[in-house]
Amino acid sequence: MASVENDGKIYALINYEDTYVQTLILSALEKCFPPATYQLITSMNQLPSPSSRLLQWVQYESIDFEHLMEHSSTSFANAYIIRKALIRKHYLSTTIANWTTKYPDSPLKQHVKPSVEFEVDYAEFLDDALVEAWDLKESWARNEGKEAKDREYWILKPGMSDRGQGIRLFSTEEELTSIFEEWDPPSDDDDEQEADARSDDANNDGIMTSQLRHFIAQPYIHPPLLFPSPSCPTSEPRKFHIRTYVLATGALQVYVYRDMLALFAAKPYLAPWQSSGTPKEDLRAHLTNTCLQDSGDREGSVALFHHLPRPLPPASSSTDTPWTHTVFSHICTITRDTFLAAARSMAVHFQPLPNAFEIFGLDFMCSLDEHGDLRTWLLEVNAFPDFRQTGEECKGVVEGLFEGVVGIVAGEMMGVDGVKAGEKDGGMVRVLDVDLGRR
Repeated sequence: MASVENDGKIYALINYEDTYVQTLILSALEKCFPPATYQLITSMNQLPSPSSRLLQWVQYESIDFEHLMEHSSTSFANAYIIRKALIRKHYLSTTIANWTTKYPDSPLKQHVKPSVEFEVDYAEFLDDALVEAWDLKESWARNEGKEAKDREYWILKPGMSDRGQGIRLFSTEEELTSIFEEWDPPSDDDDEQEADARSDDANNDGIMTSQLRHFIAQPYIHPPLLFPSPSCPTSEPRKFHIRTYVLATGALQVYVYRDMLALFAAKPYLAPWQSSGTPKEDLRAHLTNTCLQDSGDREGSVALFHHLPRPLPPASSSTDTPWTHTVFSHICTITRDTFLAAARSMAVHFQPLPNAFEIFGLDFMCSLDEHGDLRTWLLEVNAFPDFRQTGEECKGVVEGLFEGVVGIVAGEMMGVDGVKAGEKDGGMVRVLDVDLGRR
């Protein structure tokens, strides 16, 4: 008879603190786990023994990492402890740069825009921060004297912000300086006014430069691939990005979820030098983060990627392969090399654990180059993606994702017999399987 300490049952502590996701996780557990193989608990105190088989699926801050590390063969959790090499923009930039320097033939060289990294606390120190920003300065020199439509444009991204906050476009040193001055009120303001001006509340998409001092600047992708909004096929074309869900398990296997989303901007696309009003209004044509959109704009702004129009614009190169299939192939390759680069070249800042797994949201964008060839670009990697932004119409995508994740975690990691979903159903595509030697 099995002992109480090791009765074979899995004790599942599921508290995602988001009812939208919580419901989907519980449903996936019910569908995928054989009956009587698991039991839901609400506290670690309900474990029969510290060595009982445990699955924690909670927010990052709530994970008992000490238990996870002490019981590596029986305790499992839904996040790695350290993964800054992927999820912080300035770290990701370094990860890609290190890898492509060592392996110049890596596909990442063709699918990630090079970045200029710098640190700055206040606008008055911007000159010092850009002393070694050679690529940026050379671009400004080329732009000098040119009309706005002929300039090279850059996109500024705070290294540790999310939800599109703090993103700006610029083409000259003066424009970049004005961005930081916008975030940096005059020093003679009283403390209360300064705090209000620098706060990032619901009506302000700025940032606090004194707290977020890491930034990257990248060449802006123009023109991006454009399509009409899914809710109005006859409307003017809009910019969109592709949200891809990626599962990393153990140390290290990586899976790409086949069903992807296309998230559209709130307004029709405008070239960076064109203006429709205030800077905030202009950004609504460039930023595709649905969390920045009003509820009215958000309606119909999310679509299934594989349901996008099959014909590409006339300028594109002809090919027998559907363009969505080509992009998915690109995404699998980019994802594989990105995680491999983090694991091999940034081991201090990405430390996969053999008894942990994590879902990441990777964002991509497409464009057509001067020859009409389709290009796919990695934008960023997000930890604990906001699944609620998927909306009700595409909820089935997230539902299928969690079923695939539970199937792989239960079958591949935890060794549960009789699992009903996972890689076998074709939804999860394994793109990387490497042994990092961590047990």
